[in-house]
Amino acid sequence: MQDTPLPRPDLSVIVPFYNEEENIHRVHGAIAEALEPLNINFEMIFVDDGSLDRTLELAVRLAMYDHRVKVVKFKKNYGQTAAMAAGIAVADGRVLVTMDGDLQNDPRDIAQLLEKIGEGYDIVVGWRQDRQDRFWSRRLPSMIANRIIASATGVPIRDNGCSLKAFRADVIKLIPLYNEMHRFIPAMASVAGPKIAEIPVRHHARKFGTSKYGLSRTYKVILDLLTIKTVTSFVSRPMRWFFIMALPMVIGGICLIASSLYYLMIHDGLPLPLAGSGAVFLMCAIVLLGSGIAAELAVKMGDVRESQFSRLTASNWR
Repeated sequence: MQDTPLPRPDLSVIVPFYNEEENIHRVHGAIAEALEPLNINFEMIFVDDGSLDRTLELAVRLAMYDHRVKVVKFKKNYGQTAAMAAGIAVADGRVLVTMDGDLQNDPRDIAQLLEKIGEGYDIVVGWRQDRQDRFWSRRLPSMIANRIIASATGVPIRDNGCSLKAFRADVIKLIPLYNEMHRFIPAMASVAGPKIAEIPVRHHARKFGTSKYGLSRTYKVILDLLTIKTVTSFVSRPMRWFFIMALPMVIGGICLIASSLYYLMIHDGLPLPLAGSGAVFLMCAIVLLGSGIAAELAVKMGDVRESQFSRLTASNWR
């Protein structure tokens, strides 16, 4: 006799853990206590990011007696973004919520995130309004980084570093995540035009375990920000970027052909290598400009189709 398949969950809560043996049972209990009164079908996905303590062992035990718990195991520590990406990949819920495994995020705020999703938003970001972290080493660098990220990406999120976020599954599963990209998900998704909301959420001081964050990650964030800026700018205005790439070839081609014509007038002979190189440069520039026009048309057509699709389909997750 085959087991009856479980219904697809409405919600998946994804929690990366790294050396959080003191918190994992508390996180499980807090999530269950917060979500059970909502009367929704949910699952918890615990991703062990190569922990060196008993975190994985405790996660497996939880999964043995609670069918709502899934465990993903990493053989070594790959970082929070990789852990979140793995959890997102195996999640079955129509709405996905991510949060930290140190109980600084409060699972009781998930209900507020779901309310916003129910209003038609695709991404809802938590904002730690009363953040319980050290000012000089955590809060001040975060404030500066958020200002820079908002200015560079054009997505005015006040707290990109807050892990408590909710996403429609069909949106987040299409976003590639690597390095420290989890904090840039709203900016990465912005090229597809999702509806993004930000709401204040609770934040608690860490009571157990040790923090895994520090200023050493700053350079990774800066590099990822440069990547995001390039990608979002290119996708929104491809013709501009193709023109920038073609411009040196146009200038070089014109200079080489002009030099060839000048040589022809002086020496009564055409330098074929010089003229040929100029012609190749100009042809390459034409190809790039043509590609830019095609990319611009593709983006515009995609925007039109996305707009039509949004009008024809409902956005209620329930």
